[in-house]
Amino acid sequence: MLQTNSLGISRWTRMRRLAGAWLNDRHQFRAPRLPRTCSICGYHGVFISVGHPGRWDARCLNCGSRERHRLLRLWVTEGGGDRFAGKRILHFAPEKAIMRMMRDNPLYETADLLQKGVTYQVDITRVPLPDARYDVVMANHVLEHIPDDWAAMRELFRLLKPGGLALLTVPLNPTRQETYENPAVATPAERWAHFSAHDHVRMYGLDFADRLAATGFEVDTFRMGPQDEVRYALLRNEWIYVARKPDA
Repeated sequence: MLQTNSLGISRWTRMRRLAGAWLNDRHQFRAPRLPRTCSICGYHGVFISVGHPGRWDARCLNCGSRERHRLLRLWVTEGGGDRFAGKRILHFAPEKAIMRMMRDNPLYETADLLQKGVTYQVDITRVPLPDARYDVVMANHVLEHIPDDWAAMRELFRLLKPGGLALLTVPLNPTRQETYENPAVATPAERWAHFSAHDHVRMYGLDFADRLAATGFEVDTFRMGPQDEVRYALLRNEWIYVARKPDA
């Protein structure tokens, strides 16, 4: 019988991930790597690459979490508590690492237009759910795929209770103030060249916070310090936008 850990992840799964990482990019193992710590499962050791082209030290070998998942966990547990305790949550385009993290929360629901097995199969720009239903809505690397991201942000605002939070991450160019959009960029090859992915329709700038504020949110950001970015293998140019719906 294969051994599993507290997340139900088998030793075979860890070995398969390690072998896959070696086959995809063996250069990452040619020099000593610093051990990293996963804020979700507690694993400490070698992390592996993910993505094309690969980002070294990005994926937890044990639970499979990526940088943005571990950053979210650090926000949830900041100060030693659990900011999700007792909160009704709607998670758009849910990732496996977060779904495992939330599996014991009966108030956690998921949504996506195409992904199977979610609570609601819906379009984020038109969600057939009541106003002010959730304490928290989440969307990690979703809005850059949505042609009408303004409609999506308005829906997130509408779905939240007064005082509720939208937790959002997006690919962002921190060297530019304005978001770059170009309707003439339409083919997968053009989108890759302009927006760094074949299915992205924009590259956000630092004005992403202004877009959220224009929707009605009060916007803050969360990130860790440089030493913790290394410890938990986080991206240096990514942070969580914590967008709060004002109290009624």
